[in-house]
Amino acid sequence: MSEEQLERDRQNNITRKHRLKSATSMEERKQVARVSDAQQELDVLIRARYPIIYVVTWEEERVERALRQIAASREKKLFTWTITQGIIKSGAEAQKSKSGCGNTSDPLAALDDVIHQVEPAIYLFKDFHRFTQDERANLSVIRRLRDVAFHLRDTYKTIVITSPLLQIAPELSKDITLLEFGLPEPTEFNQLLDRIIDDVKDNPKVTINLEGLSREKLLRAARGLTLREAENVFAKTLVTDGKLDADDINIVFSEKEQIIKKSGLLEYCDTKEKFNNVAGLENLKDWLSKRAIAFTDKARKFGLPSPRGVLLLGVQGCGKSLCAKSVSQLWGLPLLRFDLGRMFSSLVGSSEENVRQAIQIAESVAPVILWVDEIDKALAGSTDSAGSDGGTSARVFGTLLTWLSEKTSPVFVIATANDISHLPPELLRKGRLDEIFFIDLPNVHERRDIFKIHIARRGRDTTQFDLDKLAQVTEGFNGAEIEESIVSALFDAFSNQSKLLTEHIVQAVAETIPLSKTMSEEINGLRTWASGRARPATRGNTQTENESRRKIEF
Repeated sequence: MSEEQLERDRQNNITRKHRLKSATSMEERKQVARVSDAQQELDVLIRARYPIIYVVTWEEERVERALRQIAASREKKLFTWTITQGIIKSGAEAQKSKSGCGNTSDPLAALDDVIHQVEPAIYLFKDFHRFTQDERANLSVIRRLRDVAFHLRDTYKTIVITSPLLQIAPELSKDITLLEFGLPEPTEFNQLLDRIIDDVKDNPKVTINLEGLSREKLLRAARGLTLREAENVFAKTLVTDGKLDADDINIVFSEKEQIIKKSGLLEYCDTKEKFNNVAGLENLKDWLSKRAIAFTDKARKFGLPSPRGVLLLGVQGCGKSLCAKSVSQLWGLPLLRFDLGRMFSSLVGSSEENVRQAIQIAESVAPVILWVDEIDKALAGSTDSAGSDGGTSARVFGTLLTWLSEKTSPVFVIATANDISHLPPELLRKGRLDEIFFIDLPNVHERRDIFKIHIARRGRDTTQFDLDKLAQVTEGFNGAEIEESIVSALFDAFSNQSKLLTEHIVQAVAETIPLSKTMSEEINGLRTWASGRARPATRGNTQTENESRRKIEF
């Protein structure tokens, strides 16, 4: 072969390699576009040759899968370490794939093995946090980690530590880089759902109905779960009812309920209250209905932010808690009850930490509704906290205020209060909550609807009762007192072995002294404050022409 032919072949080989490299780079860019932000950050840190990366996550399998992609794109090997198996090649059996000689289950031996390896590699140490916390028994491991960090700076090797907890000794703070591997994004749930559907599509016993909005509802409900938890709950829906559709979000919520119960800080409210069971309150219901689709992708693309929250101020027993429960059904989101009283602990600093943990749990299962019931009582002593509890209430309140101002996760806060005088003014400013609604005593039309709802709920035909008369005789009654009058009338009818009549309810009403009389001064003061400061939950005047008005003598 002539020299001219050899030169031509050499140039062709160079061109072929250049094209292959360009194609590889394009494929890598496409791959990076499909991965999460956390995986991209992990890839950047490895390429920048950060020696030790500490990844906080519950999903070590997801991190290992991401590292496998990164190692393949960089032509590196991937090894994993556990205290039970030692160092093995990723994806291989422990007894068949030791990376070096001897037993590497011991942390010191494993770190020595990393130093002795010469080829480019990534080492994934699982649950290594027990050996990185500041304890006397870990002194040799901590010193060895610092030695390894110094050694790895001039190599193409990286150690990645995964742990659900953050525990780093002060000596390691400058040698370890922290990375939080967040929960899966909607695109990852979408891929998981596609894979599950593909696995069962040929099964005649399984029905898949996830067209359009149904799929989005199911994926939105799964947000806050790990990929393993989502896979388990999707499989559970298929086993339970043999189908996969938007109605299965309740089964997804049951998985989130397990997460909440394990925490012990928040209470999962499994409510069945329907939004139609809330009588009156047209302004409030209209405001909430308009935000029912605020958590959808369509709303996000339109430029709408997630609603932040609302404060429901009003007279006791007028439906504030009922509204919070019914919104959960209207929006199709789980409801968590945040009891601030449960946060307080006798240990210094524990109360604030409990609040932070509760907030973190709520954000981890978002989108969700966080119901802070009777917030006025919980924060009543925050203004003079230094003299009563050493400033604990003030610090707890400060933690809550900071989160309300800066939160970006889709956690909708519903706070209820009866006494506005106990609420710090910082809570009421715009930016922390979207709106303040005042819920007054029900007017005559609302009382009629309340009677109709509660009588029907107890299996009676509402046409057999004089609802107008009942609404008239219960002037000044709140919703809870109206319900209790029906219950009392049922006892009277049952003891007399007769059916429930209008007269039984009227008699029960006559024997009841409503809260509006026993606490008239407080209620009038609340109305005075709310006038011009809060939006009325009911359209128009809460009192009608037939109801009593305040008589003023001039």
